[in-house]
Amino acid sequence: MSEEKDGGKPQLTRQGNLRRTSLLDAAESVLVAKGNADASLRAIAGEAGVRVGHLQHYFPTRADLIKAVLERALERSLDRLAETTGLRLGREDPSVIEVPEGGRAEPAEVVAVVLAEQEDPQLVRLYVEVWALAARDDEIAAVVREFYRKYVAHVEAFVQQGRPEWSAAFCRARAETFVALVEGAALMRSGIAGSRSCEMDAQLAEQAVQLLRD
Repeated sequence: MSEEKDGGKPQLTRQGNLRRTSLLDAAESVLVAKGNADASLRAIAGEAGVRVGHLQHYFPTRADLIKAVLERALERSLDRLAETTGLRLGREDPSVIEVPEGGRAEPAEVVAVVLAEQEDPQLVRLYVEVWALAARDDEIAAVVREFYRKYVAHVEAFVQQGRPEWSAAFCRARAETFVALVEGAALMRSGIAGSRSCEMDAQLAEQAVQLLRD
């Protein structure tokens, strides 16, 4: 694989990026279909149809690979959230917030988008497996914490935009509670930890919206 140098950091060629994407796709497939116990580099390389050495050229350790899978999933989730909220947070500094001329979305719209992600069973299973890995692996746990740090920062920014009179600490507490509520609900709504009902969905949405505005 040929690489170009930019500021001392290796840059993948177009073909290299395509190969990297296919490896991440394979890692997601293994995590979802086989679970974290079988999410070894060998299993993922087999799913991708490459040698383990080829996989390790891109991701030297399993933690590197899982981190990349999570980061990609995070980007997708945050992009969907940003598209709905109307807010864009700086990638390097989440305190930098951009609000488009059209303004921000209503809290009910944001809640609908967040809960709609839970309608994707593969996405829910992916996160369940990653949580399981994080419970036993400190490196992966650090990746998960970073994921939720950015998620909370975005929700906090949304709350602060709607309620500028609230203190930063209160907005953050609201954001943390919102994330805890909807993420925990994923286990119930997916059927993994319980059964789902229309009544529960209605109460969940109502409580989530209140955390963002009331």
